[in-house]
Amino acid sequence: MLKQHLQLKLGQKLAPQQIQLMKLIQLHTLEFEEELERELEENPALEIAKEDSKEDEYSSLEDSYENEGTESIETDFDVNEYLYDDEPSYKTASSNYSPDDEDFDNESLLTEGQSLYDYLMEQIHLVNITDEDVKIAEYIIGNLDTDGYLRREIKSIVDDLAFSQGIYTTKEKVEDILENYIQKLDPSGVGARSLQECLLLQIEKKVSSDKAVSLAANILRHQFDALTNKHYNKIIQKYDIEEEDLKDALDEISKLSPKVGGNFDTQTITINQEIIPDFVIQVKDGQVIPMLNSKNAPTLRVSEEYKDILSTYSHDKNSAEHKQAALFIKQKLDAAKWYIDAINQRQNTLLQTINAIVKFQKDYFITGDEKSLRPMILKDIADITGFDISTISRVVKSKYADTPNGILYLKDLFSDSLTNDDGEEVSTKEIKTHLQEVINKENKRKPLTDDALVVILKEQGYNIARRTIAKYREQLNIPVARLRKEL
Repeated sequence: MLKQHLQLKLGQKLAPQQIQLMKLIQLHTLEFEEELERELEENPALEIAKEDSKEDEYSSLEDSYENEGTESIETDFDVNEYLYDDEPSYKTASSNYSPDDEDFDNESLLTEGQSLYDYLMEQIHLVNITDEDVKIAEYIIGNLDTDGYLRREIKSIVDDLAFSQGIYTTKEKVEDILENYIQKLDPSGVGARSLQECLLLQIEKKVSSDKAVSLAANILRHQFDALTNKHYNKIIQKYDIEEEDLKDALDEISKLSPKVGGNFDTQTITINQEIIPDFVIQVKDGQVIPMLNSKNAPTLRVSEEYKDILSTYSHDKNSAEHKQAALFIKQKLDAAKWYIDAINQRQNTLLQTINAIVKFQKDYFITGDEKSLRPMILKDIADITGFDISTISRVVKSKYADTPNGILYLKDLFSDSLTNDDGEEVSTKEIKTHLQEVINKENKRKPLTDDALVVILKEQGYNIARRTIAKYREQLNIPVARLRKEL
């Protein structure tokens, strides 16, 4: 049986304006500029204000119609909402310029490069081979990854050629085209099926009469496992050579590229994007001054033309078409106001956040020494600003700051803390800096093991477990001791 009853629920919903603000906050400068351009194209009621625009961007239109007996059309909104001149200026205009914005140049931010696929296709079409072989070669090139390697099995390529291209060939034929045509193309090493083959293809194109080059080729061909594991004594004994000879050979190998397609992007155009700092941090007379870099965000305002049109439509309260048009214009004007307000809130949120970060890490910005970094987590900044942790996370995401010590990724300023022997909290970044310095100074002939690093850092006052040392070492992209060994 159906029953009727009352139920009390507590819920929370984000308004469209809040969602829009959250999206704007997490955009970095270049994305923000693109988003701004899209909004200007989609909403004609939003426009860029001219430099000589007056402060009263939202001036009243009442005076133009006060003697005409203008009446508002009957809608569910108030047309006169747009006809008052006492609206706060921040509601209808947004000035996003910083006094130091001239320091940044927006020219040549994007450059196009040729893809590896196109580069190889140009070359293969200049080779004197049959039309069918060209099609097989094109298919092989299409299967190369961004590093220039052929990761697929030859048998799979043979099957694909038969099913998708209608070309029936053999494994031997495909291997012949790969080895005698594709692998002869530039850059050297392209079309390799393994790192060993990639390096061999490059070394074999060098002058073979050179002793170091010949030895390097032999090592790559016959002692690759010993080389990768840095078993140098085994190689010296195998070839009965001096240590200096091995050093010369290793020097030749170090000049080879493990990723010959690194300067290309397979089947797509490479876009080289310059980092545009979202913040500018200056140090003057011991004071750290943070600012927004907002050159790419022009001053916005609500369109005067659209406000005039809305006022004009208010003359005819009986026309359904005019009523519908007025509703459309009102929606666009609302959207423009909301957007300008969201931009101002975005700026305010970013500024408050960077001010809190600078205040928290003042010593670091003044000295530039990572050892001066204080342990800092998102909650610390959230407590200072009063914002939610998720908001702080959105602010620092993908954001960079131009500091006296170079371009800095904001997220790098955040780290957990550990307690040293003196009972003081130190940043994990400080510990990593010490770890890096110890490894940089080690004897490369006998690199320090993780156990040895534990002892050294403990002597410096950092009581850290071996597994933590291993974790930090991996985060710093430092290999194990065996792989750090050098002659």
